[in-house]
Amino acid sequence: MHLKCRLPPAIKKTKKKKKKKKLLCGDDVMLLRMAVCARLCGVGQSRRCRRRQRHSQADQDSDSEMDMDEEEEEERVVGKMKDEPDGSSVSRRSSCHNSSAAGPSGAAGLASRNSASASAGPPHPQSLLDLPPELLVEIFASLPGTALPNLALVCKKFRQILNTETIWRRRCTEEFGMSDDLRKMEIVGMSSRDLYVKRVNPQVKSGRFMKLLPDYEHMDYRDVYTHLLHPYRHILGLWQPDIGPYGGLLNVVVDGLFIIGWMYLPPHDPRVEDPMRRRPLFRIHMWEKNKATVECMYGHKGPHKGDIQTGKKDEFSTKCNQTDHHRMPGGRQEEFRTWLEEEWGRTLEDIFHEHMQELILMKFIYTSQYDNCLTYRRIYLPPCLPSDLLQPGLFKGTYGSHGLEIIMLSFHDSKAKATKLTGDPNVPAGQLTLEVDLNRPVRLPGLEHQRSMEELSRLVLGVHEEAQRGSQAQDAPSEAAEAAPPQEAEGSESAPPQEAEGSESAPPAGAEDMELGATACSATPESQPFVLPLGVMARNEVYPRTCKKCFYGTGLIAGHGFTSPERTPGLFVLFDDDRFGFIWLELKSFSLYSRLTDQLSHAQAPSMERFEAMLRNMQSWTS
Repeated sequence: MHLKCRLPPAIKKTKKKKKKKKLLCGDDVMLLRMAVCARLCGVGQSRRCRRRQRHSQADQDSDSEMDMDEEEEEERVVGKMKDEPDGSSVSRRSSCHNSSAAGPSGAAGLASRNSASASAGPPHPQSLLDLPPELLVEIFASLPGTALPNLALVCKKFRQILNTETIWRRRCTEEFGMSDDLRKMEIVGMSSRDLYVKRVNPQVKSGRFMKLLPDYEHMDYRDVYTHLLHPYRHILGLWQPDIGPYGGLLNVVVDGLFIIGWMYLPPHDPRVEDPMRRRPLFRIHMWEKNKATVECMYGHKGPHKGDIQTGKKDEFSTKCNQTDHHRMPGGRQEEFRTWLEEEWGRTLEDIFHEHMQELILMKFIYTSQYDNCLTYRRIYLPPCLPSDLLQPGLFKGTYGSHGLEIIMLSFHDSKAKATKLTGDPNVPAGQLTLEVDLNRPVRLPGLEHQRSMEELSRLVLGVHEEAQRGSQAQDAPSEAAEAAPPQEAEGSESAPPQEAEGSESAPPAGAEDMELGATACSATPESQPFVLPLGVMARNEVYPRTCKKCFYGTGLIAGHGFTSPERTPGLFVLFDDDRFGFIWLELKSFSLYSRLTDQLSHAQAPSMERFEAMLRNMQSWTS
């Protein structure tokens, strides 16, 4: 005891130091880490405060400095080990103590090893297999669905990852617009009461309710994509049915868990600004987990068995396997009355015009014979350019006794064309019903002169004759060069133009005044008053009383069966961005057109060339 008390001070310090080293190598490392974290976060005392406290102790001046240096060294080591795995931190800690015990040479070796390890960093993945699964899910979800089956053949890991619902849900959403959750999906196309049918057993005189549609709780996005959306992706979009001269507009869309073919019908005549009516013709859905079922929706007895056949490109056919579901107990007479109420919104007794009754009866007989076994051809929406007079698209318009029809307005350089999607026995679907020359605007006179049909005819016919002379002048040089020598051609052609100018001096002068006024009218965006001339028949008397611009155009008229077709002059009147009209001079009638505002997906034309080729094909279908 006496010897222990007489130990020199240097030995005591050495023991203290060893004891502290032993504590730092043990549980105090966690405390030291907490202290470092607290100091970095600004919690607790700072390093300078601790140093001042230790300097205030006079009996431990030299010992406190050594302790602080040692603590700072430990903090630096712990800071470097902060983001490393547990195994590497333990080895690094032991090497740290060994280097401190070895002296300056050990510290230099530690510094070199630390710099080498810091420069190396974490290992970079050499292939897709080295990436974490969550990153692979994100990559696979961005690929098209057609590439995923081949990707599943690469390895077992890829095949397992492709079973993730997130991948297939994203494919269904981005490629087909399916945004609803399969677990919360509402059945569309029928009411909740129609989901169940009551089956009555006459022997027991009791009934039970049987579900018409399967349970979708166990359905997943991969089955929906693989067996429903992808196999029938080619029939999505807009189509025109082959129903002789009548045509039509079919829109096939993904609606919940169904692919539904909606037939678009114009509103009841003459309410041209009412929304379109829709009628489901067929639907496709997942009746079983790995099988899609096609059902015919035509008739009044509910869905029944049907079929869809895809043969040629941009063409498909539908077939009903149970046409008896289209018949009604009252026979053809009851079917006609029901069809008339749906198609025209009235009974046959309400239609007093005899010619109109004949047209309606003819359409019913012709269209009902198909029994929803139709062939459809793909059509596109017209492309939109910044130079267009208004946004192109689909419009519904009045056509006298034929009722409302659907047309497609498109722009081609200086021409505006309106093509029929639905037609009639005179001018069938697919034909060019209106053609407007945007280089020949017309300025309307005052309201008192607009009411005169003679004044309007004089203005429009003046532009019409000028347009004909312009087209003949373009063809004359080539014909004259082939028919006669240059001197004879000049002499023979000089007289007729002078005679024409002398005999028809009034109309050309009016046409020039119209063109000059039209230039001023086109420069000013303000609207001008508009009223129909007296004697012009209009199915819809409620039309806009102001217009923006007017242009010369021609309309197609023909006899029954599309006999003797000819283009007659008329006036194109632009009311606003969603409405325009056309005055048929020869027929003395007015057609009002209103835009179809429904959102139509999968219907944009790939290019202007494809769209123009489609228009040419439409005319050949019914020519």
